[in-house]
Amino acid sequence: MYYPDELVEEIRAKNDIVEVISGYVKMQRKGNNYFGLCPFHSEKSPSFSVSPGKQIFYCFGCGAGGNVFTFLMEYENYSFQEAIKALAQRAGVSLPEETDSREAREKDNKRAKLLEINKEAAKYFYYQLRGKSGQAGYQYLKKRELSDETIHRFGLGFANMTGDDLTVYLKRKGYEDRLIQEAGLAAFDEKHGIHDKFWNRVMFPIQDSNHRVIGFGGRVMGDAKPKYLNSPETQIFDKSRNLYGLNFARTSRKGNIILCEGYMDVISMHQAGFTQAAASLGTAFTEGQANLLRRYAQEVILAYDSDGAGVKAALRAIGILKEAGLSGKVLNLEPYKDPDEFLKNRGQAAFEERIRQAENSFFFEIRMLQREYDLSDPESKTLFHREIARRLCGFSEEVERENYIEAVADKYHIGFENLRKLVRSYAAKTGFAAPPVRPKSGIREKSAPDEGRKKAQKLLLTWLVEEPAVYKKIKKYISPDDFTDELYRKIAEGLFGELEREELNPAALISLFTQEDEQREAAGVFHTKLIQLQTKAEQEKAFHDILVTVKRNSLESLSAGLGNDLSALSRVIEGKKALEELSKTHISLD
Repeated sequence: MYYPDELVEEIRAKNDIVEVISGYVKMQRKGNNYFGLCPFHSEKSPSFSVSPGKQIFYCFGCGAGGNVFTFLMEYENYSFQEAIKALAQRAGVSLPEETDSREAREKDNKRAKLLEINKEAAKYFYYQLRGKSGQAGYQYLKKRELSDETIHRFGLGFANMTGDDLTVYLKRKGYEDRLIQEAGLAAFDEKHGIHDKFWNRVMFPIQDSNHRVIGFGGRVMGDAKPKYLNSPETQIFDKSRNLYGLNFARTSRKGNIILCEGYMDVISMHQAGFTQAAASLGTAFTEGQANLLRRYAQEVILAYDSDGAGVKAALRAIGILKEAGLSGKVLNLEPYKDPDEFLKNRGQAAFEERIRQAENSFFFEIRMLQREYDLSDPESKTLFHREIARRLCGFSEEVERENYIEAVADKYHIGFENLRKLVRSYAAKTGFAAPPVRPKSGIREKSAPDEGRKKAQKLLLTWLVEEPAVYKKIKKYISPDDFTDELYRKIAEGLFGELEREELNPAALISLFTQEDEQREAAGVFHTKLIQLQTKAEQEKAFHDILVTVKRNSLESLSAGLGNDLSALSRVIEGKKALEELSKTHISLD
């Protein structure tokens, strides 16, 4: 149900975030803020901060952050509407009676039905594996050295050779053809009618973090293609926001999550005692999956295949983990291809030792980068050092950056001061840390233009939050429409309105969003640390450069979609004049 912004803000204002979170987390006051152990990841030293002034929380360890609504959404797994209801009841605020549409009620009922039918299908596959027709599947799993206990724990099953036995079974249970298809368990064509999607396959039920079956993966018996087949996207199954095995891994309390590529890797690791293993679902690792992992661990160890494709996947995942505020390490599985193969050949103790020796993700990136340069050639070596300096700017916290400069200088025999100067030179040109590189097809691939635009917009918003007085000096040049990213444009609209009224209410701005990941992103605007440059002149230049970048990107975006829109053409002309004036204008930060 939709609730007016005024009502949402009233509920938020009547629920002091310190009082609410104190019911879940033991905290102590230090200065202006309260600190405690983060409830969203395992840690020994408190990094979870609650600001009574801003009415927001933030974890400097895992990056979780938001207002009082966000906290309940993450901790209790509530939707935004459910968090509103809980806090309204706590504060004694009356909510308008629900008038959910018929469509909304039908959607909720459909979700429950899909979960129900998936559970029934999982039971069917489970029993087929243990029957006469499932012997091929059972023998395959035993050949892979899985114990009966492991097979039972993961609910593994078998889809028979016939093409419609699951469909017949479900229809006898009273489920309609349409629902069986919408669950991704069957397909329809004119020649065969409705028929099973999975047949002659070992079945891996995919569960969400609450152990509910939301989909399936199937491994074919024999050489048919595709080798692995997953359920299609449904109302309850979003591959980009779920991880196989996370329902077990999230309670392992090992202090990390081991991320791998396949179902069998996860199962083999769990059987060997590494119960913190999880895997993506037939797709590349995503931001949604990183945000999900952030709830349960601060450190992620990548146990990807050791071949070229695995290296590329690891490099891409490292960038995503960085953006999510997670620490990453890379497991060396050589000379074996994957964790399952390693465990079968070397055993549990050797795997444990490889975990202890897991390589820091930054050094892994640099080691892979080094392959692209000829260090015997002075020019190539210089380019390599410059690229290292650029990547070191990705550490926004000064202490961390200095530590890495020292370690890299020692490892690659670069003078500490020389490398430090290179880093400062790069930072002075851009003003800020470079966005994490997320390669898709090679480690030297440049970041997508959209990522650079988003980074500039976020940094400008952060600067205005940190230095609100500068808003009056720039408002003639910049407007919310200059923020091409929808989320940042919405933040800018709210922030600019507050700055016009000479007030700043971060918690209210976060409430503009109803999705948990959006609230996290918005909270990040209020906690991003700007690189502290040595002189005021350097700071002013950095701020000016980022302001010009946002304005220029806005004009490029507007110009690209001009067409025959005369009003848009007029805005472009006016914008170019403003950009030209801005480029020549000195903006003081005093």
